[in-house]
Amino acid sequence: MLLPLSLLSIILIILSLPSQTLASTNSSSENTFIRCLVHHSDSSNPITPAIFTPNNASFSSVLQAYIRNLRFNNSYTRKPYLIITALHVSHVQAAVVCAQKHNLQMKIRSGGHDYEGVSYVAEVPFFILDMFNIRSIDVDIAAGTAYVQAGATLGEVYYRIAEKSDTHGFPAGVCPTVGVGGHISGGGYGNMMRKYGLSVDNVIDAEIVDVNGRLLDRKSMGEDLFWAIKGGGGASFGVVISYKIRLVQVPKVVTVFQVRRTLEENATNIVYKWEHVAPNIDNDLFIRLILDVVNSTSQNNVTNKTVRGTFIALFLGDSKRLLSIMKESFPELGLKESDCIETSWLRSVLFWTNINITMPVEILLDRMPQSLNYLKRKSDYVKEAISKEGLEGIWKKMIELENTILYFNPYGGRMAEIPATATPFPHRAGNLWKVQYQANWNEPGKEVADYYIDLTRKLHSYMTPFVSKNPREAFFNYKDLDLGINHNGKNSYQEGRVYGVEYFKENFDKLVQIKTKVDPHNFFRNEQSIPTKPTN
Repeated sequence: MLLPLSLLSIILIILSLPSQTLASTNSSSENTFIRCLVHHSDSSNPITPAIFTPNNASFSSVLQAYIRNLRFNNSYTRKPYLIITALHVSHVQAAVVCAQKHNLQMKIRSGGHDYEGVSYVAEVPFFILDMFNIRSIDVDIAAGTAYVQAGATLGEVYYRIAEKSDTHGFPAGVCPTVGVGGHISGGGYGNMMRKYGLSVDNVIDAEIVDVNGRLLDRKSMGEDLFWAIKGGGGASFGVVISYKIRLVQVPKVVTVFQVRRTLEENATNIVYKWEHVAPNIDNDLFIRLILDVVNSTSQNNVTNKTVRGTFIALFLGDSKRLLSIMKESFPELGLKESDCIETSWLRSVLFWTNINITMPVEILLDRMPQSLNYLKRKSDYVKEAISKEGLEGIWKKMIELENTILYFNPYGGRMAEIPATATPFPHRAGNLWKVQYQANWNEPGKEVADYYIDLTRKLHSYMTPFVSKNPREAFFNYKDLDLGINHNGKNSYQEGRVYGVEYFKENFDKLVQIKTKVDPHNFFRNEQSIPTKPTN
C-alpha cells in the first residue's frame, strides 16, 4: 500500500519526465519503473528525493558533478533518462530489482574517475545509480581496521584515518577525489604498494548488493565472490556498498622529494639506472618516474624540444636514512638534503597531488578535483629493462609526438611476493614497472579528441618491443576501450576475452565462472565487464 506522500511524489516525477521520453515508450516504462522503485525501497527511507529526471532543475548538475573526463561532458553525449543518487542501501536494492524487472541498463558510479566514462555513459538507453551519498567511514584504530563505504573518496578516507592516528594509513591511490568503490574493486594501487601491496591486498570484508537485491557480506557471499570483487571490478558482480580495510603502519615522519632532469642533464643515464634500482631498492621507498616533453633553451638562445624526467618519491622514514639509501643505490640522481621534505603521511598526499604541502589538510575533504580536462589513458607492463639505445628511441618518438606523457610506476617489494592468483589482479612477480600513457587537452571537439587519442595509440604502438607479450598486459583500472569492447546487451564471452586476458591473464576464466554463477543472465554489465560463460 503506497503512502499518499510517496504517491504524490511519483506523480510529480512522472509529470517532470520529458514528453518525448514518455512518447517513446509503449507502456510508460519510466512511470512503472519509478513506481517499482518506490515500492521496493524502505518506506522509512523514501527514495523519491534521490530520483532525478531530465526536467528536474538539478539533473544536469547532478550528472556533471562526477564527470572527471570532459570527453564525456558534451552536448552530444547520450544522457541517462534517470539518475538515482542512493541515500540508503534499500535504494540500491530497489534499483537492482526494478532495473531487471523492466529490462533497463544500469550504470554504477562512485567517483567518476573511470577513464572511459563507462560508469555514466552508454550507447543504449540507461540510468545511473550514483553512490556518492553512501560514503560513511568508520575507523577503529584499536582493531586496525576501517569500514569504508563505496561513495567515499580516498581523500576522505585518508583524512578520517589521520584524525584518529598519525601512525596509520592505507595503501591506495594518490588522487584524493577518486571514489572508493571503483578504485578498490579494480585493484587500487598507490605509492605504498612496494611496502604493503595493493588496496585489495588489504581488504578483509565487504558488503555487496547482489543480482537478487540481497545485501551480502563476506560470509554470506562466499569466498569466490569475495575474491572476484577484490580486483575483478565490482560492477560486473553487484553493487559494492562498503569494504572493511586493514590499516597499515606509517611512521610519524615520512619524506618526499621531486627532482627533474632533462636529456641535457644526463636524463638517459639516470633513467637507465632508475630502471634497475626502483623495483629493487628498499621497500620503504617508491620512486615514480614521469617523462614529458618540454622546451629547452641553448646557450645560443635557440629553443628546442627535450625530454624531461621527473622523479617523485615517497619514503616511509626520515631524510637522513633516505639520503643514505640513495647515496648507496642511486647516486646518479644526485639527491640533496635540500630536495627532501619531511612531513606527515597525510600531508604527503598533498605533495603527490600537486597541492601546496602547507595547505590545511581539510582540502582532502574537497570532492571536486583541482582541475578537469579532456583525457585519454593506456597502459603496459615492462618485464625487462630497456637499453639506453631503446630509451633514446623513445625520447625521439616522444619529441615527435610532443603532447604525450609517460608515467612509470615501479613494482618489486611486496608486489613480487603476493601470488598472481591471490586476487584477480595478476600483475605481480616478474614486472619491473607499469606504464601509463597520458594525453591531456583543454579544447572541445571530436577532431581535437581524435588527434590526442591517436597520439597515445602511436606511442603505445611504438612501445610494443619493450613491454609484456602474449598477452600484452594492461591494468583494469586504467580503462582502455581500444583493447576491445563488449556491446551492451551483447556481452559475449569471445568479445570479453579480448580485453579480459590483457587485464586479468589466467584469472579471467575464474572470473567468468564466478560471474556465470552469481549473475547468469548478465544483468551487471558494461562495455568491459566480465561476461558469462557460453552455454554450448
